[in-house]
Parts: sequence; structure tokens; C-alpha cells
Amino acid sequence: MQDIRRPEGMVRITTPELAEAFVEEQLAAIRAQVGDGKVLLALSGGVDSSVVAALLIKAIGQNLVCVHVNHGLLRKGEPEQVIEVFRNQMNANLVYVDATDRFLDKLAGVADPEQKRHIIGEEFIDVFAEEARKQEGISFLAQGTIWPDILESEAGIKAHHNAGGLPEDIASRFELVEPVRILFKDEVREVGRVLGLPSNMVDRQPFPGPGLGVRCPGAITRDRLEAVRESDAILREEFAKAGLEGKVWQYFTVVPDFKSTGVKDGKRTFDWPCIIRAINTTDVMEVTVEHLSAEMLDHLAQRITSEVPGINRVLFDYTPKPPATVEYE
Repeated sequence: MQDIRRPEGMVRITTPELAEAFVEEQLAAIRAQVGDGKVLLALSGGVDSSVVAALLIKAIGQNLVCVHVNHGLLRKGEPEQVIEVFRNQMNANLVYVDATDRFLDKLAGVADPEQKRHIIGEEFIDVFAEEARKQEGISFLAQGTIWPDILESEAGIKAHHNAGGLPEDIASRFELVEPVRILFKDEVREVGRVLGLPSNMVDRQPFPGPGLGVRCPGAITRDRLEAVRESDAILREEFAKAGLEGKVWQYFTVVPDFKSTGVKDGKRTFDWPCIIRAINTTDVMEVTVEHLSAEMLDHLAQRITSEVPGINRVLFDYTPKPPATVEYE
């Protein structure tokens, strides 16, 4: 699994100059492959799909159709950012689908983590397939496949499915366009910077496919999901203020499905705890804890308990991996 397995002569993209050269090569390759055809892309707002979208917009403009599905499990402000960056700033042909109710209705009462993941993944494919069937004259499907996906597939670690598991009647219509498939994640980020994507999108910390669903352990309820979303937003805001954004690999909040007694405004409360997790890693196999200052923890506890409805305690997770995993589900 070394770089030399990539196309002969391919060098690591470590500078803006190399990234610019890669962009020019890919623009020519995309135009040669697609011609006057139309391309469909599932745009999640993550690093890989965002960079692919920016490349294709630059190459073929309105002949790219982006579909952004909001499953209701995104972080605060993420759907709005996708619309602002791609539709308003880049003039993308963007289809926005708010499927929040559809996803949360399917997830109601489901507590098993694997069942939740299955529902979210299956429903996403269904929603995207429905939107794909509405489009006419599209012959190409773009994907944010990157080089580790190819290596893991070849090694039998993780399957790499063409057309992303779409139904056969949809997948068979498309020819794949994968402009960043020979890049590693750090190279994709470098290309994104050259393409002018905002830093908080290019350098976005890892975010699980099921979104905040895995940070709302147990059966997801709308009020507890909102508590996760709001507490996460406060945490990210305070990390940015403290200069920790980009220096800590991943940080997020979890709101588990149990309550404890508390006191607010002189009255008894019976609310959820909020758990803060902040970690660093180089390979995700082993994870260390980022130890926050007592002052910052005090400030976070004060803000979250006073600003987020339903939270009366803030806890800090000191557990490395192993024995813990990164996420709670």
C-alpha cells in the first residue's frame, strides 16, 4: 500500500503548485471523458465530494447536477454552508433535498447501533436514487473515491462499490467519473484549497456517515438530537476561539439516552448529560485524549448547561483507544 502503486510518475501533492498542476490535468481529463454530457453527484459537504464538485463545476459548469440530501443528522449550519458555497458562490446546479422527517420517522424507536446505520445508509440510497430518476439526459455519475478506498478494496478490507450501491436500474445508466481516485486525503485537501473551497470545509474534521445519529446513542429523539447539535456547535465555536481548530484531530459531543437530577433556577431538573470527546491520532487504530484546561472545561460546562435545553451535566471522556473506540456507536 505505497504511493508507487499509483500511476507511474505520480508525485505526492504537497504544494499549491503541484495541486494547481493536478487540477489542470483533471480539468482536461474530465472534459475529454464527459464532453457535452451531464454528470450527477451526491454532494454530502464532506471533503472528498466537495472537492469533486468544485473540480467538475470548473470543468463543465451547469452540466454537473449536485444532489445534497439533508438527512437531519448533520451538524449545525452544514446544509446552509453547502447551499451558500456551491449554489450561491459557485453557481452550481444544486438540488437540495430536506429528507429530515423521512429519516427520523424511519429511525423512531430504533436503538440498535447497526440497525440505525443500516437504515440511514439504505434510506440515503433510496432518496438519491429517487432524485436520479427525476433527472434526464445524465450519462455520468461522479464519486469522491480516493486512493485508500481502492487499496482497501483490493486488500479485501473494505468493499469499493461502483455507483455507491445504487439500484441496478440506476447504476447501469452511468459511467463513473472519479477525478480524485489517485489521491490521499491530505492531497485532496490541498486540491480543495487551490480550488478556493473554504478552510472549514477543506480541513473539516472526520465526520461519520450516519452523522449525529451515532452521537445520540439509543433510540434517536428529535429533542435529544437537537441537544447534540447545539452542544456540538458550542464546542466547535470554543475550540476555534481557543486556537485549537485544526490542531486537535477530532472533537465532538455525545448525549446518551439516560437522565439524572439537577437544579436550575432553584428548581429540580431531570435532564441528560453531555459528554465531550477530544482526541488525536495518526492512524485511527490508536487514539490519545487531548487534555483540555480546567478553565476551558469550566467555560464549556457553563455554556452548554445554560444554553442547551435538556442538558444539566457536562462530562469529559478521558478514555483512549483502546479500550474505547472513537465514536460511541
